[in-house]
Amino acid sequence: MLASDASACASRGYEVQQLAARVTACADRADAALAQLVRVELQGWQSPAGRAYRTSLSLQAAALSRSRTGLREAVAAVLRHAQNVAMSPGRQGY
Repeated sequence: MLASDASACASRGYEVQQLAARVTACADRADAALAQLVRVELQGWQSPAGRAYRTSLSLQAAALSRSRTGLREAVAAVLRHAQNVAMSPGRQGY
């Protein structure tokens, strides 16, 4: 492996790691939003409208939880890709 190839792979790997960091930040924001939804959902809703609102919050929380799981899986995939990019000289692009 030439020094220039190694440097290019390291640079591309670093860029992909930065992408993983951005996706991680998105997943962290989803975690925070989910925690806020759960706090609101746990309030004692007594009226029929309040109970309907709580049901709606529960559905939104479930969807956000699935999205957060997908984001965490994406982080793992991007990090694996960053390792592959850093170890694969001679490949064009990502």
